[in-house]
Amino acid sequence: MKSVVEGRAPGASFESVRSLAKPLGLLGLLGLVLASIPLFWLGIVSLGSAWTTPEYSHGPLIPVISLFLFLRELRRSPPINPSEYQSRWPGIVIIAGALVLALLGNFVEIPDIVTYAMIIWVFGVVILGFGWQRGKLHWAPVLHLVFMLPLPQMLYWRVSIFLQGVSSEIGVWFVQLAGIPVFLDGNIIDLGVYKLQVAEACSGLRYLFPILSFSYLMSILYKGPLWHKALLLLAAAPITVLMNSFRIGVIGILVNSFGIEHAEGFLHYFEGWVIFLACVAILFLMAVVLQRTTRNPLPLSEAIDLDTDRLGTQAARVMNFSWSAALAGALALTMAASATVAVSPEAHIVTPQRSPFMLFPRELGDRHGSFASLEPAVEQTLDADDYVSATFTSIDGTEPPISFFAAYYENQAEGSGIHSPSVCLPAAGWEVAELKPFEVDMDGTGYGTFKLNRAIIQKGTELQLVYFWFEQRGQRVTSDLRAKLQVVIDGWTRGRVDGAMVRFITPITGTPEAADQRLQSFMRDTLDVLPRYLPE
Repeated sequence: MKSVVEGRAPGASFESVRSLAKPLGLLGLLGLVLASIPLFWLGIVSLGSAWTTPEYSHGPLIPVISLFLFLRELRRSPPINPSEYQSRWPGIVIIAGALVLALLGNFVEIPDIVTYAMIIWVFGVVILGFGWQRGKLHWAPVLHLVFMLPLPQMLYWRVSIFLQGVSSEIGVWFVQLAGIPVFLDGNIIDLGVYKLQVAEACSGLRYLFPILSFSYLMSILYKGPLWHKALLLLAAAPITVLMNSFRIGVIGILVNSFGIEHAEGFLHYFEGWVIFLACVAILFLMAVVLQRTTRNPLPLSEAIDLDTDRLGTQAARVMNFSWSAALAGALALTMAASATVAVSPEAHIVTPQRSPFMLFPRELGDRHGSFASLEPAVEQTLDADDYVSATFTSIDGTEPPISFFAAYYENQAEGSGIHSPSVCLPAAGWEVAELKPFEVDMDGTGYGTFKLNRAIIQKGTELQLVYFWFEQRGQRVTSDLRAKLQVVIDGWTRGRVDGAMVRFITPITGTPEAADQRLQSFMRDTLDVLPRYLPE
């Protein structure tokens, strides 16, 4: 009898430990999520702010849809074999990489870095829970979370202005099809009596982002060949651009026929919702047509798998999450990273002392400046902390004028982004005939020899010479991408994330070389005083 009891005792002990592992696993998973909140808080707040804008108002739905996709996939996944748990450690590696990235984003105060790190962290947790062999199969629901993130500001403005231009061109074409005389100047649709500006809000981004998310979801739920799924996914962007252009064309026709009030108010937003629903309908129509190309076509109700049966049962499988050494390691790493953020000093970012542009000299060399404020809509889009916009004319009136503009940003990491003239000028109707880096010699000004962007722009017969660069804490940078990367580096090493864009423009009335000499002569006078307003 004694031997039997002793023989069963180890088994009983194993069962008790095993039964205890599940509640500990649930507590560990909950603790892992709670421990991550301080680390990802900067990104979470940024997402909440972005989701209040029309472009990203679909954001709160994305995690819910990702969860639906995840539970849907679990229905086809049998219970995990004990051997599969042995491959949990890749999850630790992914989580550690995400934590390092999130720490960097917190230290330089760039929410975009934190939010992308959060998605990588989620994938690491999935690998941790299922093991590498099973967890990597659930990449699609995790990747779908990308659609809840706002585009980086630099990319946002490039995409927005590009779509404004494309939508304007196609929208004017629709107006011309109706037999209405129309002229396009940049993003201004000139109907004669009325002029319509295809503004940022009309670029189509507020439809593009949710439609891209919807097409991604649809391509996963669609039952058909892989190339069908790829076509449904890739068709979202051109369909959205085309339908938004059609919307702009319809507004132009209505304004020409019934007045400017048809470009504003309720009708404007109503037309937007109609276009959004039309894009969704076209995607469903594409699914029907694609099914017709197969040997055994399915009706739409079966071609799109919307079955929600047993999703609750799959959600209950979280109860099987058990404690492990890998989970303990992930919890310790996440708690350490969050504690690092919590105890780090608040005043990591340094705001340098500078003079406001309102004190900028009214006279430079032999030129007198006429200062002006930007239009409220332009000023809101620029979103600079301080700027100067002035036209300097020669006192004797013999030289062509020179336009000087500079925009200063105290914190380029909080979403504010410098807008490159190479993107904004075409939106104003200017054609960039030439754009390339150009070296100037400013010896004696403290700036020395440096490279800037030199552009020749044209509108009709009018030519202008443009110099511009990004002033980044004592460095002159020609690329906006490099300027953004430099913000990350300097935010980490120097605690500085401020910066500016500087631009000079003058008409080309003779040769381009004469305009070069005129700009460089005026630049010498300007650069003598500029460091007071753009600190190095």
